[in-house]
Amino acid sequence: MLKSGIVVSSMTFLSRILGLVRDVVVANFLGAGAAADVFFFANKIPNFLRRLFAEGAFAQAFVPVLTEVRAQDDPRVMQDFVAKVSGTLGAIVFITAILGVIFSPVLAAIFGGGWFVDYVNDGDKADNFVLASQMLKITFPYIFFISLAGLVGAVLNTLNQFAVAAFTPVLLNVSIIVCALFLGPMLDTPAFALAWGVFFGGIVQLGFQLPFLYRAGLLKRPRWGWKDPNVTKVRTLMIPALFGVSVSQINLLLDTLIATFLDLTGSISWLYYSDRLLEFPLGLFGIAIATVILPTLSRNHVGKDANAFKNNLDWALKIICLLGIPAAVALVLIAEPLLMVIFQRGEFSVNDARMASYSLMAYGSGLLSFMLIKIFAPAFYSRQDTKTPVKYGIITMVANMVLNLILAIPFGYVGLAMATALSGTLNALLLYIRLHRTGVYQVEMATLLFICKVACSSIAMALLLMYLNAKIDWAQLALLNRIIELLMLIGSAVLLYSLCLLFCGIRPKELLVKK
Repeated sequence: MLKSGIVVSSMTFLSRILGLVRDVVVANFLGAGAAADVFFFANKIPNFLRRLFAEGAFAQAFVPVLTEVRAQDDPRVMQDFVAKVSGTLGAIVFITAILGVIFSPVLAAIFGGGWFVDYVNDGDKADNFVLASQMLKITFPYIFFISLAGLVGAVLNTLNQFAVAAFTPVLLNVSIIVCALFLGPMLDTPAFALAWGVFFGGIVQLGFQLPFLYRAGLLKRPRWGWKDPNVTKVRTLMIPALFGVSVSQINLLLDTLIATFLDLTGSISWLYYSDRLLEFPLGLFGIAIATVILPTLSRNHVGKDANAFKNNLDWALKIICLLGIPAAVALVLIAEPLLMVIFQRGEFSVNDARMASYSLMAYGSGLLSFMLIKIFAPAFYSRQDTKTPVKYGIITMVANMVLNLILAIPFGYVGLAMATALSGTLNALLLYIRLHRTGVYQVEMATLLFICKVACSSIAMALLLMYLNAKIDWAQLALLNRIIELLMLIGSAVLLYSLCLLFCGIRPKELLVKK
C-alpha cells in the first residue's frame, strides 16, 4: 500500500502542479472579477456531479462489488459486469448531460440565486446570470466523459494499476491551459475559452484511459444492465452514497449559492482560489491514500480478515496525520504568501491575494478533518455499508447550512469557509465514533502516541513559521524574491519538522502496515 500510495501521490502531485499552473493562467487571464466568478460557478456544477457519478459515490459503491466479482476468478463474469455497468452508467449520465444543457438557465437560477434576482430586477449582476446560463451549456457535457473515465479508473485501481487514473487529471489541466492561451484571444468573451477547455478535457481524459482498459481485457461493448444482480447491488449501494460521500461538495455548492447574494464582487473567486490551494494537499495526501485504501479494505472484508482491516485503516490514519497536520498548520500560517506567489499577477491583485488568504485560513483549519473523512468513509463503503455515512452526511449538511447562515452575516465569504471546515470536522468525528462503537476500528494507544509526536513537531514548526514570516514584507518584494523567500520558509519548516519527528522517536518503519 505504501508503494501504491507513493505512485498515486506522485501522479497526483504532477496533476496538482499543472492544476496550479492552470489556475495561475486563469488568475492572470480573469483575475477575481465578474467573469472569473461566472466561470468558476459554471465549472463547479458539473464538477459536483463528477464527484457523484465518477470519483465519489459511484466509485465507493462499484469498487467493493467489483472486488467480489473479481474474487470469483472468472474473466467472463468480470467482463460482463464491466460492460453492463458502463452501459447503464453511460446512458444515465448521457441523459443527465443533455438535460443539463437544455435546462442550464434553470440551473443557473437555482445555484446562482443572487444573480437571477438581479436579472429579474435588472440589477448590477444581471449579466452574470446570462453568461452563466450560456457557459453551462459548454461545461455540462463534461459530466458524460468524466463519469466514464471515472469508471475506467475505478476498474484499473481494482487491478492495482493506480498510476493511469491518477495521471488522467493532468490532461484536463493541459486542455484548459491550451484553450486559455490559444483560443481565448480569439473570442469576444475569453472566459468561454476556459469552458471549452473543460469540454475537450473530458474527451481527452476518457480517450487516454481506454487503451489501458483494452490491455486489461475489459474493454467490451457497453450494454444496458439495470436489472443485473451485480449492477443492482451497485445501484443499491450508490443511491445513499450519492449523498453521503458528497457532503463536502454539496456544502461548497451552498457556499456558492450564498456567495451570489453577497455584495462583494469576487467572493466566489476568492473562495475558489483558496479552495484550490486546499485541494493541493487534500488530493496529494488524502485522496491518494483513500484511492489505495478502498480496494485493500474491500479485499480484507471479502476475505473476512478483521485484523488486517484494522491494521490497514490504522496505517492510513498515521499517514494522514503525519502529512495532514503540518500541511494544515502551513496553510493557515502562510496563506497570504502562498497566494501572492502563486496567483498575484495580471488581473489578480494584492488585495485579491489578501482577501483569498482569509478564506484559505478558514478552509485550512478543516484540512485534517477533510482528510480523515477520506479514510473513514471507505471503511464503511468497503463493508458495503452506505447508510451510515448518509445519516451522518445529512446531519453534517444541516449543520453546515445553519452555520452558513450564522457565520455569513458577520464574516461574509470567510464565514462560508469557516462553516465548511466546522461541518467537515463534525462529519469526521461522527464517522470515527461509529467505527469505534461498533468495534470495527479504534485508535490504539501506540497510534495516539504517534499522533501526539506529530502534533508536537507541528507546533515547533508553527513557531518557526510565525517567527520567519513576521520578518518578511511580502508586498514589497519582486516575484523572484518572493519565490526564493517562500521556498526558504517552507524548506526551513520541513527541515525542522523532520528533525523534531526524529527527536521524538518516529522512524520510517512506523510507516509500514503492522502484520
